[in-house]
Amino acid sequence: MDLIVRNARLAREPERTVDIGIEAGRIVVIETGLAAEGEELDVGGRLVSPGFVETHIHLDKSCILDRCQSKRGDLAEAIGEVARAKAAFTPEDVYARGRRTLEKCLMQGTTHMRTQLEVDPGIGLRGLEGILPLIEEYRWAIDIEICVFPQEGLLNNPGTDELMVAALKKGARVVGAAPYTDSNPHGQIDRIFEMAREFDADIDMHLDFGPTADTLDLDYVCTLADRYRWGGRTAIGHVTKLAGANPTRFDAAARRMRDAGVALTVLPSTDLFLMGRECDCNQPRGVTHAHKLIRHGVNCSLSTNNVLNPFTPFGDCSLIRMANLNANICHIGATDDIRECFDMITERSARLINARDYGLAPGKSADFVVLDCQTREAAVAELAPVLFAYKRGRRTMTRPAATLHRPPLN
Repeated sequence: MDLIVRNARLAREPERTVDIGIEAGRIVVIETGLAAEGEELDVGGRLVSPGFVETHIHLDKSCILDRCQSKRGDLAEAIGEVARAKAAFTPEDVYARGRRTLEKCLMQGTTHMRTQLEVDPGIGLRGLEGILPLIEEYRWAIDIEICVFPQEGLLNNPGTDELMVAALKKGARVVGAAPYTDSNPHGQIDRIFEMAREFDADIDMHLDFGPTADTLDLDYVCTLADRYRWGGRTAIGHVTKLAGANPTRFDAAARRMRDAGVALTVLPSTDLFLMGRECDCNQPRGVTHAHKLIRHGVNCSLSTNNVLNPFTPFGDCSLIRMANLNANICHIGATDDIRECFDMITERSARLINARDYGLAPGKSADFVVLDCQTREAAVAELAPVLFAYKRGRRTMTRPAATLHRPPLN
């Protein structure tokens, strides 16, 4: 064997320890007391999990707080400030900031990523040109796919459509949307489904960002996912409006998403930061309860979204932190629901981006992390640090476990 991970606890069966045998970058066997020779890593009964999956992060506009202001802290200000700043972006600038954020993700155990990338006449394809080189440069540590989307509108922003098509021809694999910025939201959604069919691309939309559930574009997205059989290939992000839905409306939306095969990514940090700004007191949290959607059969993920920009002036790229934050915001205390928070940054996230070569099982790529805990619920509740990360059986990061330095006994 190239590597044997000894005394590992797996997420689905933490009551026992197993050994994981790895050869040629793939898991070949998982069993107790594995009789084999090779390099060994004894994890001492700690949790070994498939690597973390970022389903929704913006590398291109991360780390720009020094160029922007965040006085009101609302969505309109964030869009305006970033639009002004990105006019001066260069591919080299996007690359440098994207690399900085990407390396933070790697240090937190992320092994798969879908990054959102803005395309419009103001920035052209400079963002794409800055991010594309990172895919090959960091393939040793992470699989990255690009989702291009029109942050500032599509039908109302001449030239954007052509740039979206050009980006899909140049290497973007997913097509996104932001209908709430368009003069014709459903028209934008129609066009995105057309692009997806033309390029055989998955869909991942920013959707229903607002305080109330009076109208939901997700209903129309589900209709088109049904019509074009794009279930399992269509995801929506944010959907903060569902946080303000009454139980009847929430349940109806959940059933519609389940039946259409439309998944949801919740962005706890951004949604909490931007929502509720219109209220003088008792501000709503504005974070949709993904764990309740899961009970209806909807696949959901949790992700970072923005890092150090006006949309979210925070972020260390820790998905464990996102899972913990989500549990706090949504009043999650039941053990099974806390475990779902962990699954929403691992298995469920992988399913959302259709990462088929994923998981701790013989035959799968050896992409995994070792956490300083024994169970999924402990990882979320205690913000357990990632001690090791591996990609295709090769170690990509190490964080020594903290040690107390006790004074000598007299």
